[in-house]
Amino acid sequence: MNPVSFLSICRMAIRPKTLMAALSPVMIGTAMAFGDGVSHFPTAFLCLAGALLIQIGTNLANDYFDFKKGADTHERLGPTRVTQAGLISPGIIKWAFILTFALAALISTRLIERGGWPILVIGVLSIVSGILYTAGPWALGYMGLGDLFVLIFFGPVAVAGTYYVQSHEINNAVILAGLAPGLISVGILTINNLRDKDSDQSSGKKTLAVRFGKSFAQMEYLIAILTAAVIPVFIYIYIEDHIWILACVIISLLAVPAFKTVLTKSDGPSLNLALAFTGELLFIYSLLFSLGWVL
Repeated sequence: MNPVSFLSICRMAIRPKTLMAALSPVMIGTAMAFGDGVSHFPTAFLCLAGALLIQIGTNLANDYFDFKKGADTHERLGPTRVTQAGLISPGIIKWAFILTFALAALISTRLIERGGWPILVIGVLSIVSGILYTAGPWALGYMGLGDLFVLIFFGPVAVAGTYYVQSHEINNAVILAGLAPGLISVGILTINNLRDKDSDQSSGKKTLAVRFGKSFAQMEYLIAILTAAVIPVFIYIYIEDHIWILACVIISLLAVPAFKTVLTKSDGPSLNLALAFTGELLFIYSLLFSLGWVL
């Protein structure tokens, strides 16, 4: 295998388009700490590295366990999964996610030294949940609990954890701010589950789209994105400060093409484009909120 092909396969395995879900809450938590005068950038960098590694580890574990359980087949409409496609052996993927989580744990030790037991709890639960998302007989993603996991760990936990480990304090505005990236990440997962509804049903993966149907998933997406868009309004009403965060409401308009796709399309390519676009919306939201908070 030539180096270019190997790097291309590795890129497919780590799923770079999903990494925005890990980066965004760290960006928001750091911006809020900076705007409040309590930031610590070396710690913020470690938070980012740890979050990215946990996301990559989760993606690799997802690739491995979905293949083992038969959820990833040739009928899948989403991007190529390297284990199912035979590009990397299951054994190598297994060791890859173990080593990735081990590196995340190593980075977390420095954060634990700074933040104490709350960061230890967050780190352990994040890694364990990343594995159990698809592993074991009670896998979160297979029971329809993936949406709740994503909302919590890519939302308030990530934002508040990032803020706390830098500042050694927390407040309600930070927790509320974490709901928005969590909700947009739920939107990303919802499109994924809507696209894979038929193959998931065949493999026994009972996502919310499988349990409650296409219309439920469509409404879940709309509600997640629109609710995220108005979170800054509630924060501003609560704290009466940082008015520029209200610019985030614009994502409700930017999301209209994705709304149309989710409501009217069911083919894989269209939904894949909507999924990627929602990832871009997450970045736009996080950037606008971060800038709005520090201005």
